[in-house]
Amino acid sequence: MDPVLKFAEEYSDILRTIEVAIVVFHNDYPDLLDYDVEAALDVLIAGYTADLRGRTYSTPPLSELRKGLKNDLLLMCEWRLGRASLLAEADPAPRIVSAEEIIACLGRIRRSVRKWTKEGGRQGYLRFIRQYVVV
Repeated sequence: MDPVLKFAEEYSDILRTIEVAIVVFHNDYPDLLDYDVEAALDVLIAGYTADLRGRTYSTPPLSELRKGLKNDLLLMCEWRLGRASLLAEADPAPRIVSAEEIIACLGRIRRSVRKWTKEGGRQGYLRFIRQYVVV
């Protein structure tokens, strides 16, 4: 099996959680661009990577839009890491994954953002995932 497809299949629930958060945020902020998504993913990947290495990470200045998306994605990631609750008692028990797995999933989505931006323009990725992520 193709390694990309194998990864997508193995982590489909994690990838979906993150992409649902992106689509929900885009519903609220239709001016969101793929570049904003990529910037939020970059910050999260750098932050989790620094944490794994025992280093501190200072988030670079972000626009309010990018900061809002980053915060929403961070909550989803922290929930999947078992460190946060979404709706208190109503939370379904998520499959808990490691920080390494979260970084890999964020990186996979970032590669998708880059691919679909190149193919479809400033909102190419966002248009692409809307076909598959229904909220």
